[in-house]
This record gives sequence, structure tokens and C-alpha cells, in this order.
Amino acid sequence: MIRVDLHLHTTYSSDASIQPKTIVEQLYAHQSIKAVAITDHNTVEGYYKVQRLASPYEDILIIPGIEVSTTEGDLIILGIPEVPPTPWTPENVIRFVRERDGLIVVPHPYRIHGLGDLAKNFDVDAIEILNGSSPPYLNKMAENLAKDMGLPGVAGSDAHTVNQLWTVYTEVQASSGTNEILRAIKKTLVKVGSTRRSIHF
Repeated sequence: MIRVDLHLHTTYSSDASIQPKTIVEQLYAHQSIKAVAITDHNTVEGYYKVQRLASPYEDILIIPGIEVSTTEGDLIILGIPEVPPTPWTPENVIRFVRERDGLIVVPHPYRIHGLGDLAKNFDVDAIEILNGSSPPYLNKMAENLAKDMGLPGVAGSDAHTVNQLWTVYTEVQASSGTNEILRAIKKTLVKVGSTRRSIHF
């Protein structure tokens, strides 16, 4: 079992202020969360920076990710350290991910830049049902969407500032490898949780 934050931004996102070094230091020191997906907006540069800084630490895992601003709303790609080619339509992004055996998460579906009910039209793998930056009623709507679609629900802090780090996590029944974690999510071997630092729960 491993606890992972599947949605986090660094200074490589224009609206975030978290330094890559801070992520590594805090992840190493955290008592229970030992893995994180770096999901900057439309870039994987933050992932590569955090991965380099984390490489000396054996007990933490950095998962490649990106939050893509598609024409219909945001999609998170996990497991692929590449930026999809434009145009970023949901269909093009999903095709890109399927060709590379990655995982597709619909983040904050009912918040600004979310896909909302349009998510039902696309071949995605999971719904973010617990977003640390969303109010409870929007997370509940996301949870209902996941149930309607028969998809696993995952959690991510969506942290953009240091005080938003580690508020929520996804508990995955897997070892600490990226591929094992992604496979376990697809098999719904997950549950979401929040920490005492969460401001919404």
C-alpha cells in the first residue's frame, strides 16, 4: 500500500509558487505520503526537475504527469513524461495516452476548467473525487460522476502554494512503482483520504 498525491503544481505552472526542492524535502519528511504526481499546466518540465532532485532518495516516488488544458476542459495524464501534440482536443489527448499506455484522470470536473458531465463522452480511466482545493459539494458531485461512469475515484491536493500541500491523498493497493500504481488505479484498488491539514474536511 502506498499513499500518493495525484495532482500537484510547481513553479513551472504560471499560477503556482511551490519550488521543486520544497516538494522533495516535504515528501521525504512526510510520515505517510511517499509519492506524488507532478501535474503542471501543459508542461512536464516541473516533473523532470522534481525527479532529478528526488533521485537520491530511495523511499519516495515521483510520477510523471501533466494537466492538459483541452478544448473542453482539463485532463490529467499520468505515467507519460511527454507533452501531447496540439491541437489539444480531448480525443487527441486520449489517443496520445492510449498509444503510450498511460492513465487519464478527469480533475475537478465541476469547477472552472472542468469537463463536467462531458466527461461521460470520453474514454477516461478515473475521476478526481477529492480535490483539496474544491469545496465539499463539488467533490460530492465528482464522486457521483465516478459512480455513474463506473470509474475509480482518486484524490489530489491540486496544491499551488506550500500551505496547500498534502491535504488529501489516494491510497493505492500497490508497491511503489509507477506502473504498478497506475495498474492498481485502473483496477479500482484505491480509496481516498484527507489529512488533518485539509481545510475542507
